[in-house]
Amino acid sequence: MPTDWGRLRPVLSEAIGTTVYLVGVTFLVGGVIGLGLGTLLYATRKGGLLSSAPLNLVLNVLVNVVRPIPFIILLAALGPVTLKVIGTTIGTDAAVFVMIVAASFGIARIVEQNLVTVDPGVIEAARAMGAGPVRIILTLLIPEALGPLVLGYTFVVIAIVDMSAMAGTVGGGGLGDFALVYGYQRFDWQVTLVATLIIIAGVQGVQFLGNWLARKVLRR
Repeated sequence: MPTDWGRLRPVLSEAIGTTVYLVGVTFLVGGVIGLGLGTLLYATRKGGLLSSAPLNLVLNVLVNVVRPIPFIILLAALGPVTLKVIGTTIGTDAAVFVMIVAASFGIARIVEQNLVTVDPGVIEAARAMGAGPVRIILTLLIPEALGPLVLGYTFVVIAIVDMSAMAGTVGGGGLGDFALVYGYQRFDWQVTLVATLIIIAGVQGVQFLGNWLARKVLRR
């Protein structure tokens, strides 16, 4: 039977809105948390601005434990925590919570790796001039690594889009859920193709914007 787009168009529009919500909230909240965790990972390293071996060890263990877990497994593993924090393990908010956790630890490692590339001599010069750790981090360290950070965050957005496609497994909705329920499960390949093309277009747009911003920052 031909696809009934008159009936599916409102459902598709809602799915697009849900995906934007899932990705946007996860990126904003997870991005801030990940930036803080990644900066702490860098600053608490041996000889760092806030050198602390115990704290650095704890942060590294947390990142190394959470980051490799496949998202679909993390959804189940964090069920009790999600229930305690959100009040339910089903729905968009429950999916967003787990996505934020996954994104935060992934971003933390990306931030740390990019901050390590900053010339240590610049940091030492700032310390010699009497600048405190917080001032160095905010006015020197992060601005110096901004170009690579933009590219890193661009990669993260694309990974978050990938996670959002699995949000449907806990009733989170979105384009992935739309493609599975109204396309794959009903053998309507046109629906699956349309949903896939929309996701591809969104990812291409994000990648283009990220590359453009990184070039602007690196040309400063």
